[in-house]
Amino acid sequence: MVRRLVALLVIAVLGATFYGLYNNSSGISVNGGTVPSSTLRSELLAISTNPTLDCYLTLLGASSFAPGAGGASMKASDATAWANLRVEGLAIESYATTALNFHPSASTLAKAQVSLESELTQASEGQSTPCSGTAAQALSEMPAEMRTFEVTSQAASLDLVTKLNSTVPLTVTSMKQYYSTHTADYDTICVSVAVVDPSEVTAFGEAQTSGMSVAALAKKFSEDPSGKKGGAYGCFAPSSTSYAGVRAATLTTKIDTFTTTPEEITYNNAEAALFVAATKRSATPFAQAETAVLSDLENANATAANLQKEKILEKYTNVAIDPSFGSWGSAANGPEVFAPATPSKGIVGSTTITNLSAAASTYK
Repeated sequence: MVRRLVALLVIAVLGATFYGLYNNSSGISVNGGTVPSSTLRSELLAISTNPTLDCYLTLLGASSFAPGAGGASMKASDATAWANLRVEGLAIESYATTALNFHPSASTLAKAQVSLESELTQASEGQSTPCSGTAAQALSEMPAEMRTFEVTSQAASLDLVTKLNSTVPLTVTSMKQYYSTHTADYDTICVSVAVVDPSEVTAFGEAQTSGMSVAALAKKFSEDPSGKKGGAYGCFAPSSTSYAGVRAATLTTKIDTFTTTPEEITYNNAEAALFVAATKRSATPFAQAETAVLSDLENANATAANLQKEKILEKYTNVAIDPSFGSWGSAANGPEVFAPATPSKGIVGSTTITNLSAAASTYK
């Protein structure tokens, strides 16, 4: 998701103070582009008083935008997170305009709004409890300037990604070409598993080192019912929702060999160790692998875009922020806004993906 990973990567900063939405401030300025204090106040007020808007923005960032102690206030760390989003958006738009000659037409902005609503919808649908209301409703609850900022930043992010040399166009032709050179990455994978009591992990490892087969190990040590049939758990094609986890779990092991480092899982309300082994790999036609190829390319493009974003933020050092919102400084992943009166160390929140095998997710 381009917007989420390029322009809406926010920091989770700690702060116990509260920021009043009606506090006088001078706003923020980035490379000559400014957001007046009145605009920021109206945006923070809209977020804190509209649950649908709050929910969708929370999905795209690390902050919950929780209300403060008073009726017209927001926790300081959340106000800072929004200021950080504004800084990133202004920096990206400035770079796109000056370096990439980005001047969006009405048609481009319309497409960007559709893209933004789609990403918001996908983010909501991916949650166990989706946001109430629609993504279009969330945008409608934004003040006009805030909505313009979001749509324009989305357009700038999309334009930036398409012009990076390190990104791959998400067209069928490009995807097929990528697949042809990475076919083995999309094999259909058949796996066996062993769910082992922690007290038996050492014995399991010793038995594996001595040459005991996958089937024999599963029959002897696995607590899972599949152990009776040698741990056979099934085959997973790239179209499977569990494929990414299965692929990651078997990436570095040979056929018919259990992983040496197990995953920690919960099985029957107790801790257990999960060992996974690929027992068969077979080539998958592109038509069946297309979804997985698209997902991989989207993630690769997002990584490239994030690296470019960091370079942009390093370049635009002419940033001024009212102390009420925070201070601009360096963190582990580059410059960002720190909450008022917090230590100058970076606690950076970002979108991370924990690769769990399909079998592991089954027992959670």
